Amino acid sequence: MAACTSGTTPPGTPAPSTSAPAASPATPSASAAPILGSTAASSLTPRPVTAPYVPAPGSAPAQAFPLGRWILSISRGDRALPTQVLYPAAGTAPATPAPADGAPPAPGRFPLVLFSHGLTSHPEGYAALLARWAQAGFVVAAPKYPHTSYGAEKLDPTDIVNQPADASFLLDTLLTPGHAVTALVDPSRIAAAGHSAGGITTVGLLSARRDERLKAAVVFAATDFQGMPFTGPSAAMLFVHGRRDTTVTHRAGHTVFEAVPWSRAMLSITEGGHVTQGADFEASTSASTEFLRWALYGDAAAKARIPEAAAKGRVATFENQL
Repeated sequence: MAACTSGTTPPGTPAPSTSAPAASPATPSASAAPILGSTAASSLTPRPVTAPYVPAPGSAPAQAFPLGRWILSISRGDRALPTQVLYPAAGTAPATPAPADGAPPAPGRFPLVLFSHGLTSHPEGYAALLARWAQAGFVVAAPKYPHTSYGAEKLDPTDIVNQPADASFLLDTLLTPGHAVTALVDPSRIAAAGHSAGGITTVGLLSARRDERLKAAVVFAATDFQGMPFTGPSAAMLFVHGRRDTTVTHRAGHTVFEAVPWSRAMLSITEGGHVTQGADFEASTSASTEFLRWALYGDAAAKARIPEAAAKGRVATFENQL
């Protein structure tokens, strides 16, 4: 895989690089050691759904959008977080859409999905998934983390412990008044998503490092964040996990699913491993898209379509407690 080398900075962005104060943590914290300790089995306790998530009612866009793309230079202290932003662009979607750098955005404000990549990966490795979400009417921001991404100069898996703070800082930056991305985003409709290490990062944003701006999350092939329980206001969660995953076991992921006290669902890919591919892709992508349409747009019809989307290709089973 190769890192992205092209793109544009959106007009109106306050500065080409946004940095946090120098005091921001730049090295793994002392509590980083157990961050990968629950990939075989999670210690979280099962909980009943006691606080269902209820989005404000609305309708998701019916059309598919063409794609625009910006590449942003963002840093939190000395932690570089180059971020790819895919967004709905103006015009008519082509049959085989490819992101157009700097394309004029579609009018209106859209929900924001912050996506975190897996260990030794980067946003471009998830291009097909992220493009589907953006086409459906979401702004998708995908940072490249400094010590867990493909090609990182100092690869350090335990640095996952610092990534929820990176993700929250990225949201702070993208929602800063005057930032070009801010003009595209409805700040009341934000979700996080991630795969593997990025899924653990996402779980961290709903537990130990709770970001209360999040209304929903999609977690692919991940486990808990340092054994910390979910906390804060209700947020809908969708888990996608292969039953044959030997990197992060399905057992661990299912335990985390059962520990969510809010509206929750789990798509278990029967023959799936750690990476979604082949026939598994359509079921997971379609189900997650309908889930986000419901959770962030409040589209009741989309919620009703989630089980049908999850059944595509008959490659998975679906537990629905939404």
